[in-house]
Amino acid sequence: MGSEVTNYTVQELVDLGILAKPLDGNHGGIHPKSSDFVESGVPFIMASDLKGGGIDSTGCKFISLEQAKTLRKGFAQEGDVLLSHKATIGRTAIVGKIETDFVVLTPQVTYYRVLDQTKINPKYLKYYFDSVEFQRLFEQWAGGGSTRLYLGITGQMKLPIKLPNINIQNWIVKIVDSFDSCIQLNTKTNQTLEQMAQALFKSWFVDFDPVIDKALAAGSEIPDALQHRVEIRKKAHALQKQNPNIQPLPAATQRLFPSEFEHCGDNTLGIEGWIPKGWRIKKFKDVVDKYIDNRGKTPPLSDEGTPIIEVKNMPEDSPFPSMDSSKRVSSEVYNNWFRAHVKERDILISTVGTIGRTSYVKNTSIVIAQNVLGLRFGNTFSPEYMFYLIKSHKFQYDMDARLVVTVQASIKRKDLNTIDLLAPTKNVQILFESSIKAYLDAQYTRTEENKHLQNLRDLLLPKLISGEIQLDSKAQELMDA
Repeated sequence: MGSEVTNYTVQELVDLGILAKPLDGNHGGIHPKSSDFVESGVPFIMASDLKGGGIDSTGCKFISLEQAKTLRKGFAQEGDVLLSHKATIGRTAIVGKIETDFVVLTPQVTYYRVLDQTKINPKYLKYYFDSVEFQRLFEQWAGGGSTRLYLGITGQMKLPIKLPNINIQNWIVKIVDSFDSCIQLNTKTNQTLEQMAQALFKSWFVDFDPVIDKALAAGSEIPDALQHRVEIRKKAHALQKQNPNIQPLPAATQRLFPSEFEHCGDNTLGIEGWIPKGWRIKKFKDVVDKYIDNRGKTPPLSDEGTPIIEVKNMPEDSPFPSMDSSKRVSSEVYNNWFRAHVKERDILISTVGTIGRTSYVKNTSIVIAQNVLGLRFGNTFSPEYMFYLIKSHKFQYDMDARLVVTVQASIKRKDLNTIDLLAPTKNVQILFESSIKAYLDAQYTRTEENKHLQNLRDLLLPKLISGEIQLDSKAQELMDA
């Protein structure tokens, strides 16, 4: 199957009536502000809402329909291809099924609407925007290397678009879809595993469910402040009896938890100051074994080598730092510049700008930036317990209360040291650690698999577009079946 590719500009495709003129959201005074956001209404889509090839139309911000009707442009609809073009550039998505007639875009996102789908498959256009070749060109035109990347509509009209015939486009979409389906399945599984890990931490160390269960079974006195949790646990037990698929904690696990509570004299920890008997309150400085940071300034950079992990490389939707950092150091700088290097199971925490973002180290072939601090545990506290404790609402709140705000918000090591922590017995931490390591290992395996799939997809895509890889007639029949 041959492949002839025709090169167009966006302007030419608009002139031919194949694409509508691309548009972004409203600028200036007419742009919706944070004070305009409402609890529900028309989705207001920012670059950060472009996720997994689609838009997050439930976790995004919303504006009222009345306000949306006052806007002049930026109305994207189902099937439109979105491309972020300011600051966070190059993110793409297709607007899928939405409950409203349209979504409203922020000025940093452009929509591309295909008018003639006999000439362009919208999914092909999205995948073309995803290609390494296009992304590199887009970044270059947007001011690659500058601190504020931007390519407005006028600049985008000059962008090149390579179009094979529609049959080849449809074939490319089928192939790339198969990769993306695997990636999305792995991502969804990882999200489920992470939710399970966080739910286990909350059940054991925030709500104290195993302790309340043992207290109820033993007939121990339960403080009034915990009675609301007692009622919740009673309902859970009743549901457990009705559904044999819901299994109680094994007896060996239950034995590690106490059956009584004691007051710690501090209402900022536990449930109104009540914690499981025998557990302790400790300062952060008493449980951290080692701090790891760099020399307080940017090291000499290299085109290749070990990636530098900055805050932006610590994704909120993954426990692990992203290895896709554009900043790298040579082996010489790696060996001689840094005071210490991270080890497996170290915890990374952001301390400048975006405070409190965390990552769990599996791949140690990284170095950390000035705005990231490495934490090592293990002598007295489980790293896995500390990872989820640092991510918890209570710890994040305590960090916020200690922020130093000048040009940028930051938190210092000495302030971290003063935060109070709940210290379960070592046996309980070890038990939690064994469960959580299994969750993290499973997530890491799928994360690495996704990297391989993405790399293979990105390697194949330009070859498919150019016709370097072609589909023979027999394969075409199988694809059409």
